[in-house]
Amino acid sequence: MKSVRDIDVTSKRVFVRVDYNVPVDEELNITDDNRILETLDLILYLVEQNARIIIASHLGRPKGKKDLKFSLSTVCKRLSQLLKKQIFFADDCIGDSVTKMVRQLTNGQILMLENLRFHSEEEKNDDTFAKKLADLCDVYVNDAFAVSHRDQASITGIPKFAKESGAGFLLEKEIQSYYNSIENPKRPMVAIIGGAKVSSKLEALENMLKFVDKLIIGGAMANTFLKSQGVDTKGSMIEEDLLDKAASIVQKAKEKGVDFLLPHDLVCADKLDKDAQVKKVLIDQIPDQWMALDIGPATALKYANAIKDAGTIVWNGPMGVFEMEKFMSGTQVIADAIAASSAFSIVGGGDTGLAAKKCNVADKVSYVSTGGGAFLHLMEGKKLPGVVALE
Repeated sequence: MKSVRDIDVTSKRVFVRVDYNVPVDEELNITDDNRILETLDLILYLVEQNARIIIASHLGRPKGKKDLKFSLSTVCKRLSQLLKKQIFFADDCIGDSVTKMVRQLTNGQILMLENLRFHSEEEKNDDTFAKKLADLCDVYVNDAFAVSHRDQASITGIPKFAKESGAGFLLEKEIQSYYNSIENPKRPMVAIIGGAKVSSKLEALENMLKFVDKLIIGGAMANTFLKSQGVDTKGSMIEEDLLDKAASIVQKAKEKGVDFLLPHDLVCADKLDKDAQVKKVLIDQIPDQWMALDIGPATALKYANAIKDAGTIVWNGPMGVFEMEKFMSGTQVIADAIAASSAFSIVGGGDTGLAAKKCNVADKVSYVSTGGGAFLHLMEGKKLPGVVALE
């Protein structure tokens, strides 16, 4: 995979695919600009190299139609503030007016294109659309790790037509962090897997058994594993069709000598609500119709102790419904244990990144990934189409 550092970009039109799919409130104010901040080093580098910079992204799910509530104009203003530099904005991403604006760029200037997903051809990976985007540039740079597991025009289409293609700084950093944590870890390696469903993490769990020394399970997905081991989980969320698969994963872990940790106490409630009645119970003492919504304090302590001697920690998925204060404790204890560890620690994006931020450990771990889906894709042992396209 060629790096943008290996390409002479001086005076060239450089098309940078970023992921500026940032959260916005009802007034269209950006509530978290971390994804923008992560790209500043690359943009400043290209400015210093006297490139002519074209920035492209998607925002939200406009379903192939122009919808101003998904316009990147707000993002453009924020990027301009952060760079303290004027950024031109195009009201589309293809067409004669866009081509004219690109031609008028001088060295070091920046143009941001309107939302790529205002065109349905983007998500369909339409070759004609990809070529129109590629025709805007001399060099294509992918710095959008979070969508590099997608087979879309601006990710895998453009490299087929661009004269030169390379990886941006953020994409390089993400791939290197994955390599350091999973492909070449310092032992012992501990993976902490949580979240709601076994189905969404099934391939990752099976693949991780090849690499880990300890596998810690939390979140609602732990309920399916517990039931597969004969525990009556009462009203807890489980996936009945995956009980046999869950039991098989537990058995495979034993055969491989992987220390497979499941909760032995839980925080349960009579309903999923911030005003719910809550009890801390052993796994075989859940009241009828109640549901498990967090790991219990004894389990959290056991998990924290299991992390202490780790050389590498991979965390993907919260331990409970961390969005509600009553069910956040397990995730907080684990987050604090990871932050206190001297291990190389990588946190998957998405909900896990949000959990790390809420638990105030985002700046205390080695690396927080910007992409939940892309990170999980790698954990499943798959190559990212966006990276393959650059190869």
